[in-house]
Amino acid sequence: MDLTDAYANAAHIPGSDAYPPRWAAAAETYRKRLSVAGRARLGLMYGHGTRCALDLFLPDATPKGVVVFVHGGYWLRFDRSSWSHLAEGARAQGWAVAMPSYDLCPRVRISDITRQVASAVTVAASEIPGPVRLTGHSAGGHLVARMASALEPDVAARLAHILPISPLSDLRPLMQTAMNADLRIDAAEARAESPIFSPPPACPVTVWVGADERPALLDQARKLSKVWESGLVMEADKHHFDVIDALADPNSKMVARLLSD
Repeated sequence: MDLTDAYANAAHIPGSDAYPPRWAAAAETYRKRLSVAGRARLGLMYGHGTRCALDLFLPDATPKGVVVFVHGGYWLRFDRSSWSHLAEGARAQGWAVAMPSYDLCPRVRISDITRQVASAVTVAASEIPGPVRLTGHSAGGHLVARMASALEPDVAARLAHILPISPLSDLRPLMQTAMNADLRIDAAEARAESPIFSPPPACPVTVWVGADERPALLDQARKLSKVWESGLVMEADKHHFDVIDALADPNSKMVARLLSD
């Protein structure tokens, strides 16, 4: 069975082509504003290679801890530069926010990206003392869910909340999509990299998904919530591209949940 269309988000969102340039423009404006204010540390390296870097956005007072946001794009596209503006919700509430890039498939495999993100979280945690909160969108939702078992114990012990947004929690269906020509997921990696086959973390988890997303994505979110016995929020009137907007709003329910215990 070919599941390519089941996981094709852009094809089912009106005006989808306008979103990436809109994200990039908002992110660039935000980085410039925070840089001028002396609240941005850009391009901190967490590993080898040009994409193994993160941007760190600092609150106006001593940080309460650090939030790490991991971007999506089916592990195939984008980098940290399109999402900077999404840091504002948590930053305005007193948290430092780290946003890493990572290498993309097919240059690397998903398991390699998991290890890179674990390194990025570790470096962010070393820069900012206190609790660590993780959120990510789509493939980024998968990656922050994977951190439940991928982080070293000393960093994992600092986790205060994980909020995967529209996460890919079971990679087995993606083996039946055209994307797998580049993702190269096989049965062993699908099982090893699917959060539903990993123990839940000790910290609270909230799985968040737009109610208007593709049925396959709704199923992925429900599956993770069920297996991990976590909270599940299906946000009305939101699809795969606009469900993340709330991260930029300090007063949104999403930010409130991310920063809750």
